[in-house]
Amino acid sequence: MWVDLLDPEVEQAFAIEPGRLRRQVLALESDYSHVVIDEIQKVPALLDVVHGLIENDRVPQHFVLTGSSARKLKAGGANLLAGRAVVRQLFPLFDSEINSGQDIESTLRWGSLPRIVTGPEEGRDDELRAYAFTYLKEEVLAEQLIRKLDPFRKFLQIAAQSNAKIINFAKISAQVGVDAKTVRSYYSILEDTLIGFFLESWHSSVRKRLRQAPKFYFFDPGVVRALAQQLRVLPLPSTSYFGELFEQHVIREIVHRNASLNLDMQFGYLLTDRDVEIDLVVQRPSLPLCLVEIKSTDRVSEHDASALIQFSQDFPGAQCLLLSRDPVAQMIGTVRAVPWRQGIDELTKI
Repeated sequence: MWVDLLDPEVEQAFAIEPGRLRRQVLALESDYSHVVIDEIQKVPALLDVVHGLIENDRVPQHFVLTGSSARKLKAGGANLLAGRAVVRQLFPLFDSEINSGQDIESTLRWGSLPRIVTGPEEGRDDELRAYAFTYLKEEVLAEQLIRKLDPFRKFLQIAAQSNAKIINFAKISAQVGVDAKTVRSYYSILEDTLIGFFLESWHSSVRKRLRQAPKFYFFDPGVVRALAQQLRVLPLPSTSYFGELFEQHVIREIVHRNASLNLDMQFGYLLTDRDVEIDLVVQRPSLPLCLVEIKSTDRVSEHDASALIQFSQDFPGAQCLLLSRDPVAQMIGTVRAVPWRQGIDELTKI
């Protein structure tokens, strides 16, 4: 049984009378094994009905509740079925799921949303722009997450252009024309609507960790390029723009796999007062800390491992991993340099 709350008539019917769902499910008997409710956040009251069907009516059907925003549910105090629901997040296609259907250059240019990967290249830019517009219309404006759309629209472009960089809340607030507190709330909207995630500054002390501002990573390179209005800028190998997108892609792939496979890893980045940076710090349960540096070069050198070698002295026992497009694995001092796909597989293996 499929309940599509994107259909205005269906949404209105259940919003007026949520109990309608119970009657329909009880009438199913054994005709269907699953009841799917799409965009559940549009009618949060249905969660109470589902709860009753599971606990009181003991129906045999499984319930699949999908949605693109948890913000409205949380704000409304909705029944989140604690202890009765397994939470899963759907990401763009992983590199392994594409099965070499497109090369890394294409992924960095267009992203890995299923419709983008499986569709023709012609019209991809229009698809991505439409996605950005739909997000503003359906997820932000329709759900009344903000009062004024224009400042948020401007914020989206600036935030996309600042993707994977340390967030300067004061600077962005001046550019957008709202206060820093509002900018922080805008970033929270992006996180709650699953458009991206924060990467905090790493330190063994939580208190010290919070001294450095976080970075924010959008969930897909094609979408972030559309939001930043950079779809006409080609990410060519050997350019700094390609290097930035490549680093972001590898970090997203690791973070998304961790969430998908429930690996319970924690992440952060390192930056000294001399601007020496480690792209990703990975803390894995029962395993040594791993410092990861990401380079887009197809031939690594000792210079590429210099930051890892420097930081390794401050983290005795930590593993140092250099991921790049170089197809040949090698040791550079204490640093293990491996092809990027191999490195991701090793970090996220179960």
